[in-house]
Amino acid sequence: QVQLVESGGGSVQAGGSLRLSCVFSGAGTSCMGWFRQALGKEREGVAAISSRGVTLYADSVKGRFTISKDAAKRVLYLQLNSLKPEDTATYYCAANRVAYCVPTMSESDYPYWGRGTQVTSSS
Repeated sequence: QVQLVESGGGSVQAGGSLRLSCVFSGAGTSCMGWFRQALGKEREGVAAISSRGVTLYADSVKGRFTISKDAAKRVLYLQLNSLKPEDTATYYCAANRVAYCVPTMSESDYPYWGRGTQVTSSS
């Protein structure tokens, strides 16, 4: 079983930065991703990374957010820079155990999810 626990959320002014962390346990995690859900909106993919370090980003965050993973420490990160009010959402970490997976931002590709951490960016 894979367990995921997010942390690092908070409230910042627009233009600020945050770093989210997701500690994962359980063997065999492969592709991992960050998703977000704003109030009243559907959950959307933000960034994803494969076990080989291939990354994928949503157009809305390219150049501002960076996904990375420390396999030895078993931590997934999301660096959020130049935050905008529209980045306000609950951010979720997700993972799968598919061998040789290609990173995707489709929710159905990830059976394991954390409970989320809130990010608020105010103007």
